[in-house]
Amino acid sequence: MRAVKISVYAMVCFNILLAGWLSIHMLYDPESWYYFVPGVTDTGMFNQHFIRDIGIIQGFVAAAFAVGLFKPNRRIELWAAATLWLIAHGCFHLWEVAVGICSSSVIIRDFPAVSLPALFGIAATWWAFAQAKRSSSNAEMAIAGV
Repeated sequence: MRAVKISVYAMVCFNILLAGWLSIHMLYDPESWYYFVPGVTDTGMFNQHFIRDIGIIQGFVAAAFAVGLFKPNRRIELWAAATLWLIAHGCFHLWEVAVGICSSSVIIRDFPAVSLPALFGIAATWWAFAQAKRSSSNAEMAIAGV
């Protein structure tokens, strides 16, 4: 049980660090980010406003996962909301492949920064839900005197 908790916290920390770095880099130096991240230049012209908009979203994702680490009673909704963005982002990347905008090779290239955070978010949110359900059941049993 402890190993699972440590694994979930490691996944959440990965998401915090990645989203935090993306947010800072995209907000502080969007042009550098545009040329640094593989494949971004293939998706369209540099647009500082658009990159910073996504940087703000990444900041909220990082904050939601970080606050959820320290506020277990808020964890499900925070992690679920952040994970919904990550899932939508991953689905958008898959859609680009499906309609021929990008080749299928980008799925593997983008996996660490696009699909993996979404999968980690799903796992962490599911774990948080299971923990909350278990705590609720234990509290109900204690009240009933079982």
